[in-house]
This record gives sequence, C-alpha cells and structure tokens, in this order.
Amino acid sequence: MSRRQVGSTRRVGDSGSFPFVGALHSKSRSSPLLSICLVLVGACLLIGYAFSGPGMFKSIREVSKITGTSSLSFDNIHVALTVEWICLNTTFSTGDYSCTSEVQRAIPLLKIAYGDSMRKVLHVGPETCSVVSTLLKEEETEAWGVEPYDVEDADSHCKSLLHKGLVRVADIKFPLPYRSKSFSLVIVSDALDYLSPKYLNKTVPELARVASDGLLLFAGNPGKQKAKVAELSKFGRPAKMRSSSWWNRFFSQTNLEENEAASKKFEKAASKISYTPACQVFHLKPLH
Repeated sequence: MSRRQVGSTRRVGDSGSFPFVGALHSKSRSSPLLSICLVLVGACLLIGYAFSGPGMFKSIREVSKITGTSSLSFDNIHVALTVEWICLNTTFSTGDYSCTSEVQRAIPLLKIAYGDSMRKVLHVGPETCSVVSTLLKEEETEAWGVEPYDVEDADSHCKSLLHKGLVRVADIKFPLPYRSKSFSLVIVSDALDYLSPKYLNKTVPELARVASDGLLLFAGNPGKQKAKVAELSKFGRPAKMRSSSWWNRFFSQTNLEENEAASKKFEKAASKISYTPACQVFHLKPLH
C-alpha cells in the first residue's frame, strides 16, 4: 500500500461570521426561494428555542421538494445546506466546545461529501447518544454508537438506545466487537485525544477495519481547545491536542491514506457556506 500524508481541513474559525450572509447577497437567488429560506430559518429558530434538541430539520431532498425542483442543482444545495447549517447551529449551544458537537454541525456537509456512504454509520466518542439520535433522523441512514466511557448519568433517551443495542459501552483500547466492513462510514470524535500513542497504534487501525467506505476523525486543535475540569475526572487524563503534522506522520506510519475525493467534496461544500471547523477533520480510507 502506498503511503501519503493526510491533509487536514483544519482552519481557524471565525465566530463572528454568519454563513447565511453570502446567500443573501447572491444574485442567483430568486425572491420566492429567498422567502422560503427565511421562513425555514425562522421556523428553525422557534424549534430550537422550544426544544433545544437536534434532529428536527428537513434534509436537503426535502428542501428541494419545497422549492419545486426535481433535481438538486449546486445552487439549491448551497441554499439547503445554509438553512440546515443555521438550524443545527441554532440548536447547539455555543458554550464549551467539543468535537462531538462539531460532528453534528457538520452533518449537512457530510451528506454531500459521502453521499450513499452515510447509509450505515458508526459514531465513536463521548455523547454518542446525541450523535446517533441526530443521524437516525436523516433519511435512509442507519446509525450506531460506541460510548468509550461510563453512562451512569445517561438520560432516558440514551438508556433507550442502549437497551435497543444501537449504542453500547466499550473500551476502544481493545478490539471492537464488529466484523470487518460492518459500517459504511465510521466517525470518531473526542475519543482519540485522550489516548496515548501506545493505544492509538492499535485503536485507529481497528476503527478503519470496521469501515467499508471511509473513516472520519474529528481531533482537537492545539491551543484552540482545552479540557474542562469535569472531563479530567471522567476521562482520567487531560486531552492531548496534537498538530496536523503529528497526525500526518501517524497516518503514514499506520498505512492510512487520505480519502481525497471525500475531503475535496467536504471542503467545497464548506466553502460555499463559509463553514470553518473548530476541530481538525481528517478523511481517511478504510484499512483492508
């Protein structure tokens, strides 16, 4: 297998920018479509205020039906992504930041970048119940989760997912209880930053083993994120924020290659709505 360094979509976020501004100034938008978008945004604001929970938003295909289009042009995708991104941003609070919340913010972009590979998704990381719940509300998407830490304080909805077998608690330092290629896409967030290189050497290839189409890693940014005091007692050690160059060397050493096609699609969709991830995002090919 050839080795190549993996590029990261890491950028420094501008919390003062609002991605819908570009859509408002675009000359290609018709007034009826703009009106529909504004109505949808207003609805999202009301829903987010009333329920403060994810997963209540229409997919890109549903937005295209509302606008009366039989197929998705890139302009329509731009508008739909912008609306859905604002809805997700409205729902999630902007307090202490985590890469798990970043995953949920990025779901509209992941649907563009990965397409049919979003059909069977495994999320690995803290608060996986929240991610799984959001993914299950997407059309034609099945989702499972692995929680690396105890869930004694889990809410009733999370306990329901555990009871159904959609979420399980497992120590990711050991082999995962799944066959190779069990999932089309594996997404990891807020889990690898707490592992030492000794365990990363085993865990990351194991995550790539159970993916058939791709492995997506959301990692912390050095100097941009800090572990909360509450997390230290839960995770047992502070998070280690590693640089993109460190990750690139690690991927090369473990024979993991960049998924260039997915990475380019993700970056293109993100640029259209001025979305800049606060976490480092690595798109990798599965390891088979």
